[in-house]
Amino acid sequence: NNCTCLRHSQSSLEKQELKKVNWNLQHGISSFSYWHQYTQREDFAVVVQPFFQNTLTPLNERGDTDLTFFSEDCFHFSDRGHAEMAIALWNNMETPYLYTLRNSRLLPDQAEEAPEVLYWAVPVAAGVGLVVGIIGTVVWRCRRGGRREDPPMSLRTVAL
Repeated sequence: NNCTCLRHSQSSLEKQELKKVNWNLQHGISSFSYWHQYTQREDFAVVVQPFFQNTLTPLNERGDTDLTFFSEDCFHFSDRGHAEMAIALWNNMETPYLYTLRNSRLLPDQAEEAPEVLYWAVPVAAGVGLVVGIIGTVVWRCRRGGRREDPPMSLRTVAL
C-alpha cells in the first residue's frame, strides 16, 4: 500500500490535517441530512450511520495505522474495509436507533469498552429498595394510625 500519509505518527502534521478533513466531512454530511428540501420529502432520506461518528483509523497489533482497510488512494476502503463497514451497517440496521453502535474505531475490538455492570448490583439494589419500601410503609401507617380518631360509638342498640 502506498499510503505514506497514514504511516506517520499520530501527532504528525499530515495526520492532524487528515483528522481535520475527516471531521469536516462527517460534519458536512450530517448537516446535509437536515436541509429543508430533504426533510420534507417522503421519497428521499439521508441517514448518517452512527458507527461513523468520531471514527478513528484502525490500528494494527503494533499500534500503527492498519493500511489493509484502505485502497491505494488512502481515501476509499479496500475489500476488507468494505466488509467491516457492511457488517457494522447490517448490525445497526437490526438495532433500534438509540442502541446503535457508535464506534470510535472501525473494529469493534478497538472500541472503548463500556463499563461492566456488576452482576450482583441489580438484585442488591432491588432488595434494598424493597426493604426501604416496607419500612417506609410501616412508619407511615404507624404515624397515620396514631392521628386517626376512633369513630364515635353509639350506645343505642337496635331492638328486633
